[in-house]
Amino acid sequence: MLSYANTASYMTQNYDIKPLLPVLESGGLILFPTDTIWGLGCDATSAAAVESVYELKKRDRSKPFVLLVSDIEMLKNYVVHLHPRLETLLQYHKRALTIIYDQAKNLPANCIGGDGSVAIRIPQDDFCRDLISAFGKPVVATSANISDEPFPSFFGEISSEVISGVDAVADYRRWDKTKREPSVIAKLDDKEELVVLR
Repeated sequence: MLSYANTASYMTQNYDIKPLLPVLESGGLILFPTDTIWGLGCDATSAAAVESVYELKKRDRSKPFVLLVSDIEMLKNYVVHLHPRLETLLQYHKRALTIIYDQAKNLPANCIGGDGSVAIRIPQDDFCRDLISAFGKPVVATSANISDEPFPSFFGEISSEVISGVDAVADYRRWDKTKREPSVIAKLDDKEELVVLR
């Protein structure tokens, strides 16, 4: 079971992450603002929770989700190798950047690619980092839409089907109508050069 003692400091911010934590712990689904667009989230280490996100999104199982971790130390628990060049980049990069790593570890099969790869981002956002840090594990963060439908650029564009399909909705940024875009996705190629895929 989680201990929520370390969440007290987050209550002093302009958001409250505490209601979302037991939902994540129980394998439920949350709707939350990431450092980019609104996302559907769950415990990325729970195969059953990840399957629930696939079902809600009606998404092809061959298309794994992006995961969020709170920091580099958490990231190292879920990738076999973190290239020093990427580690340096992550320490100084200030924009939303999702990296595809060749080999995942400690994650269920339905959370990684068929080739063993995994897409992970360290969010540039206090709300997300605080939520994930308090939870203690990576969180799935996929756009809050049904597959093949447009992604919502703010909360008001999320469909009622998605909202009714989750167990908890974050209050933070719910009234913010700033239009946002998904993150850049990149990976290191065979020559150890960073290649932007999206």
